[in-house]
Amino acid sequence: MTTSHSLTAEELTLGYGDRVVVESLDLSVPPGRVTVVVGANACGKSTLLRSMSRLLAPREGRVLLDGKRVHRMPAKELARTLGLLPQSPVAPEGITVLDLVGRGRHPHQGVFTRWNEKDDAAVASALEATRTAALADRSVDELSGGQRQRVWIAMALAQQTDLLLLDEPTTFLDASHQIEVLDLLTDLNRTRGTTVVMVLHDLNLAARYADHLIALAGGRIHASGAPAEVLTEEMVEAVFGLRSRVIEDPVSGKPLMLPLGRHHIRPEPASAGSASSAGSGAPEPAGEPVR
Repeated sequence: MTTSHSLTAEELTLGYGDRVVVESLDLSVPPGRVTVVVGANACGKSTLLRSMSRLLAPREGRVLLDGKRVHRMPAKELARTLGLLPQSPVAPEGITVLDLVGRGRHPHQGVFTRWNEKDDAAVASALEATRTAALADRSVDELSGGQRQRVWIAMALAQQTDLLLLDEPTTFLDASHQIEVLDLLTDLNRTRGTTVVMVLHDLNLAARYADHLIALAGGRIHASGAPAEVLTEEMVEAVFGLRSRVIEDPVSGKPLMLPLGRHHIRPEPASAGSASSAGSGAPEPAGEPVR
């Protein structure tokens, strides 16, 4: 159970070349919960996940798993506890779905440990959970974008880690499969206690499925906490530059963001005694959209 694991970042600064993407960031992932990271494009979401899974070394600061620096841990030791589904994974040419999902078991193999029934069961369970069992013998190259995404999720599930980081797991998925995958990850969290951290673009899906919501802006944490505390009209405007209305989702009870395009905002009605309605009997001009 992941309630015994802690994942934190301390004074974390990340970047590429001369460009700093994340700066002096402190973060503590609530164990055994679903955390969702949101933010505008290029704000550092994917970069943060890459560093927390040790794919990107920090310029300053550190990432700690149970008090150990992840960038100093043996690869297999880390991979038995923490799994990552990156944003754009690339499969080896010609590999079948079954073989790719089976690679999720690699961290559990050793010099004296061979493939066994437990590995077979983990792969079968992952294929079944993602509804990709019928694709097992097909080449990954032949699959649609949505099918591939579900296969990659199956590989991450087969790894059976206590912490799972997913960068935009609903990419390429239609609305039905998006809900299916997010329900699956929620079930994994509720039944196994798996700590889930994922990046999502859809604010409303993020609010619906998150126990803990983090809003990034300019490589820093703008707000974090329960969805009702984080997803506010003020946050949406500050982080995304978007005017909105936030109401209660009638299905989940979580906050629901309604974007306000400037051509869809009703103008304020003129008051009866206003200057525009007084004087001549000329008709009033149509109200201008609020800007």
